[in-house]
Amino acid sequence: MPDQAGAAADDAPPPFRFFPDPDLPGWHRWEMADPTRYNTFLAPLSVRVEREGRARVRMVPQRIHSNIRDHVHGGALLGFADVAVFAAARILGIADEGFASTVDLSAQFIDGADAAHPVEAEVELLRETGRLFFVRGLIVQNGRPCVSFTATARK
Repeated sequence: MPDQAGAAADDAPPPFRFFPDPDLPGWHRWEMADPTRYNTFLAPLSVRVEREGRARVRMVPQRIHSNIRDHVHGGALLGFADVAVFAAARILGIADEGFASTVDLSAQFIDGADAAHPVEAEVELLRETGRLFFVRGLIVQNGRPCVSFTATARK
């Protein structure tokens, strides 16, 4: 259980699992260990390094993520952008698993995303300081931009 400062007890299991994705060679699966947490609503998530300072995070939408137009709901896309920031940070070695938090997230919706196909967040590290990191990203589907975002996160 976290103490008052937000640190995990030494004997507590890690909050995330990070392992090679059995379905996507070259990718890693990033998932919450506790299935009752919000992040599992977006699962499964896969992540890989694209090149130095850049990562790609993949989400396979389910019907629960869709709106009545059969697009991925804007709220699900915003949630995906937020969670993609931390999945990218994990694979880029910016932040370990744990108690990081979003300071700021700004997004612009560009186009709808078909709920029947995966979406991917291309995340680029802009700067890292001792306690913060800054990223920008683009959620795409089949190479087509759907959402642009920027975020600041605390490690």
